[in-house]
Amino acid sequence: MDQQKVLSIKDLSRYIRMKLDSDSLLSDVWIRGEISNFTHHSSGHMYFTLKDESSRIRAIMFGSHNQKLPFLPKEGARVIARGNVTVYERDGQYQFYATHMQPDGIGSLYLAFEQLKKRLETEGLFATEHKQKLPAYPRSIGVITSPTGAAVKDIMITLQRRYPQVHIILYPVLVQGKDAAPSVVQAIKVMNKLAEVDVIIVGRGGGSLEELWAFNEEIVARAIYQSKIPIISAVGHETDFTIADFVADLRAATPTAAAELAVPNMADVKASLQHMERQLRQSLRQRVSYYRERLGALQRSPVLVNPRRTLHQHTERLDKLQQQLTRSMRSGVKLSKEQKSRVHQSLLRFNPKDQVAAVKKQREKNEHQLHMAMASILKVNKNQLGTAMKQLDALSPLKVMSRGYSLVYDEQEQHLIKSLNDVKLGDLVKIRVNDGQFDAQVWAMKEDKLDHGEGH
Repeated sequence: MDQQKVLSIKDLSRYIRMKLDSDSLLSDVWIRGEISNFTHHSSGHMYFTLKDESSRIRAIMFGSHNQKLPFLPKEGARVIARGNVTVYERDGQYQFYATHMQPDGIGSLYLAFEQLKKRLETEGLFATEHKQKLPAYPRSIGVITSPTGAAVKDIMITLQRRYPQVHIILYPVLVQGKDAAPSVVQAIKVMNKLAEVDVIIVGRGGGSLEELWAFNEEIVARAIYQSKIPIISAVGHETDFTIADFVADLRAATPTAAAELAVPNMADVKASLQHMERQLRQSLRQRVSYYRERLGALQRSPVLVNPRRTLHQHTERLDKLQQQLTRSMRSGVKLSKEQKSRVHQSLLRFNPKDQVAAVKKQREKNEHQLHMAMASILKVNKNQLGTAMKQLDALSPLKVMSRGYSLVYDEQEQHLIKSLNDVKLGDLVKIRVNDGQFDAQVWAMKEDKLDHGEGH
């Protein structure tokens, strides 16, 4: 026992973890299983167990990894997960740390499809107000698809047949497999950056759900939504629907239909132009006929046939108007003279000199009345003032003190002493008499039992 090294449980767990971490197979492994005991923690991490018919392993997927999942894992879902196996030292248990996860089987693919569709629809990526209008006569069309598939041939043939003058720019991409979605996203971004096309067609031919899955990836949907150039989605057959179809500005049932929607039919354009040309010619003929009739009517007009007669009529009318104007002016002058006479009579009645004399006389009268009223008021106030002065003099303390009375104050001259209670023996007091004041000190106090009036 002494010769062997004794490990702590922590050291043993760490040693096992180091062994597992150094194993190349366990550091990057794909496993398939069914999810159970699934918990999506508030921190964003996912804790669950992956199991098959005979075994199970605890697993965790951190929030930084599960944010990019194209579906939301649920209890009982079958998945294929990628990650590494190591030991959680605290519990001494080995765990699977998932970094990637995808549904296993068609059922799970449909589940992922529906979940992503619902989430993007809630965000508004399918909203009609975000759809861009396709130009009526595009000069250049961008095609993003496989360069070897049947879809690109159908698109090219249809575009050349319907609108031969359109310029076509093909951006070859992968349309199937794990690298297909990033390839399509890159193509959309490049075409937007170059801005050399008016419309983009994105799509491929038909296939199974797994084969079309690149067009159900969230990164493809967001690239289509962010495109400044209108995009037509043309994925699969008429019955195939992908997330790209819902986000695109226009969905075409097939690649051929996408080409038909992208450009007008030149034969229809020519027929329309020919129809408008016929209408224009007919309209011009009608206008020429109309103005020809008007010119003939003017030529037959009496004014042009015999202009002297019309001139004589206007001359006669002008003479009559001149006579009416002369009579009107004479009448106006006569009326003006009468009005002037009435105004003159009115001015005489309201002669300013007479008005000034009357106002002056009234002012002198008012001035005399004002002087009389002021003298009367002054006399009354003077009498009232004399009476008040006599009453005030009679009530003056100085009058009282001249009869032998005095006023006694405390030392600070703030309070008048009216009672024995206002002083005590030894207090200094000030006594005011008729012709001045002097200081005194209280040496004795005697209360008058018979008289309770003020003491002096």
